[in-house]
Amino acid sequence: MKLISWNIDSLNAALTSDSARAQLSQAVLQTLIDLDADIIAIQETKLSAKGPTKKHLEILAQLFPNHENTWRSSVEPARKSYAGTMFLYKKGLTPTITFPEIGAPSTMDAEGRIITLEFSDFFVTQVYTPNAGDGLKRLEERQIWDEKYADYLLGLDKEKPVLATGDYNVAHKEIDLAHPASNRRSPGFTDEERAGFTNLLAKGFTDTFRHLHGDVPDVYSWWAQRSKTSKINNSGWRIDYWLTSNRIADKVTKSEMIDSGTRQDHTPILLEINL
Repeated sequence: MKLISWNIDSLNAALTSDSARAQLSQAVLQTLIDLDADIIAIQETKLSAKGPTKKHLEILAQLFPNHENTWRSSVEPARKSYAGTMFLYKKGLTPTITFPEIGAPSTMDAEGRIITLEFSDFFVTQVYTPNAGDGLKRLEERQIWDEKYADYLLGLDKEKPVLATGDYNVAHKEIDLAHPASNRRSPGFTDEERAGFTNLLAKGFTDTFRHLHGDVPDVYSWWAQRSKTSKINNSGWRIDYWLTSNRIADKVTKSEMIDSGTRQDHTPILLEINL
């Protein structure tokens, strides 16, 4: 199986805008089309509570004619057109689709952050983990989310093996970002968030990129848009992951970043596994 995950930072912009940035996003979409993955997980769709419009669905059908889709949007009382996730999966695959709520604090369960596909022998689940926020204003809630999410994955893992992916909004170790020393209290690299990810892995999950590549440095999945030179200088963070249950980690044959050219923000990540 070939699987891809990507935080797209607005599906509407990628599909319907003609801005310079949208054109970069469209080039990435073309790369995904060429890779012809069985399953594509998309985070931060930023669609309305009603989900993709007729126009969005028509464009997706043109781009990915061999794929079905399922989506989840942020709904009240959460913010409108915020967060959100989507799966594209090949026609012929017949997963049972669930939209889990994990007992998260605040409006997090209403923000469209998790979709799970259940197959006969495994789960594929994606997450868009809440950001701790400017000034770490959401850090306490984020820590509760991390605990609840880890428990949710563990529950799945007790039933059958799990492939879990998404934007986890944390660089786990110092090697996972370009400037650890100056980011000690930055969202995504606090001790608390890193400990949350350590706890998740300790429940029986493998970071497939590190499993295959070891301590290779300077490989990232996100570069800040606010800095014009972040990608040129490779001043990035690795915050997007493909995780698997430990017992199937050795079935992974590829786990890597997909080149997104000059486009800053997230790059897609690829997993190939013999299941």
